Amino acid sequence: MIEELCNSKAEEFRLLGYEHVDGKEIWDCVNAKYAKTGQPELHQLVNDILSLKITQFMNFMTLSAFKGNPF
Repeated sequence: MIEELCNSKAEEFRLLGYEHVDGKEIWDCVNAKYAKTGQPELHQLVNDILSLKITQFMNFMTLSAFKGNPF
């Protein structure tokens, strides 16, 4: 279910012109938010995936690039 949501959000971003986004990158972005607090409830995960904005995602990708994390 979560994988399908991430893929759906990636498809949404591709429709907006961001062609190289995949579901794993969406998951990495959303999951990074919970690095310190642990995995949240399912409804919180679903909300965070569906409400993810392209600016939040691009900020995450930019910071990941600066930190040297591969995409």
